[in-house]
Amino acid sequence: MKAAIINAKGQSPVYGEFEAPTASQDRILIDVKASALSHLSKVRSQGNHYSSDTVFPKVAGAEGVGVTADGQRVYFFLPEAPYGALAEQALVRADHIVQIPNELDDITAAAIANPGMSGWAALVERAQLQRNETVLINGATGTSGRLAVQIAKHLGAKKVIATGRNEQELQELLVLGADAVVPFQLDGTDEFGAKKFEEALKNQFLKGIDVVVDYLWGESAKTIMKAVDQSVVDGHSVRFVNCGASSRQETIEIPSSILRSTAIQLMGSGLGSLPMPKLLDTIRSVFEAVKPAKLQVHTNVVSLSSIESVWDKAPGKPRVVFTII
Repeated sequence: MKAAIINAKGQSPVYGEFEAPTASQDRILIDVKASALSHLSKVRSQGNHYSSDTVFPKVAGAEGVGVTADGQRVYFFLPEAPYGALAEQALVRADHIVQIPNELDDITAAAIANPGMSGWAALVERAQLQRNETVLINGATGTSGRLAVQIAKHLGAKKVIATGRNEQELQELLVLGADAVVPFQLDGTDEFGAKKFEEALKNQFLKGIDVVVDYLWGESAKTIMKAVDQSVVDGHSVRFVNCGASSRQETIEIPSSILRSTAIQLMGSGLGSLPMPKLLDTIRSVFEAVKPAKLQVHTNVVSLSSIESVWDKAPGKPRVVFTII
């Protein structure tokens, strides 16, 4: 079968022939129709994610959309190694699939599942968001962050604050549900960037803040915690949920005084922080919310045969979706 093949850890995939999988008692065969190029899919396929396996060569792709032998349209997650989602067929555990609503097309389902799961799991399962609470999305201009803004509003957040480095893209989020935006520059181009960001956050937090969903980590996350320390009323709980480290700064120093002087709760959301059935439930919820919440995700649809030219150059948005033809 045609597939995107990774021959060794850290390598990019090549387009070629790979032996087709065979169904077994507890593994089902799926004819793949579409697969999105998420950050998780890339780093996990290359063996660089904490949940990666060590099987090589293998087919790339951690998730996809396809059709089962009995004609069901499904989303599937974490195919059985060495078979991945970027191939004509994938082998998947029967409990790693979610049925796709009839009104949801393959491309949208493939593109929205992973980033939508990220925001829904963080807000509902980890932060346990309540109606009329205030939410801050840090790193809101990425695909996951944009969806998290929309999902927070759909779930009844009273106010959604969006932060990010691209001021123009932050303004676009005001149309998607954000009530306030706070841009920042922490790359050294502004000597007072961190201080400006902290002061802007404090002005927002003095009005109340309940949940932070963070996609960046690094200095922006540290600055947010400092602003919480300086502006949140004694004893008021702020649930801080980290969903990734797009700043590429995995480690930060958090003064212990912040933890002692505030009721901030630090937690993570990702593979391992929730059991697989819960993660799949969040994807099911996202699929069901696409129409009523009018969730939007921008896509760039390309053929699997273009994998070698697209893999390393694809931006985070629009979300690249490979069609398997």
